[in-house]
Amino acid sequence: MQPTISIPKHWEYPRFALDQRTQDGIILGLQYYPNGTELAEQFGGGWRYALMSHRNSDELFHFQENQIKPLTPQELFSEITAEIEFYQQRISILQQKLGVVSGGLTNV
Repeated sequence: MQPTISIPKHWEYPRFALDQRTQDGIILGLQYYPNGTELAEQFGGGWRYALMSHRNSDELFHFQENQIKPLTPQELFSEITAEIEFYQQRISILQQKLGVVSGGLTNV
């Protein structure tokens, strides 16, 4: 079963989604500050997003919705293609290691 997130009808719908890639990083979280609340007065009303600049980072950056720049389809394609190539190389290395280990098992 897929998890479901319910958004109250009087809130705007978020423009970006969890795990979406942007020019500033990957969206890991989002929070809504309703107008008329202390948080909205302090930080601005609407959606705020927590982004990690890259997968190996331990820092989160917070942006308002209007500060986030989406990737173009070409940029997104390039990022995903590069990630696939990276993982294909890792799989190849692991398969080689597995071959060495399994070859050693037959000689025991």
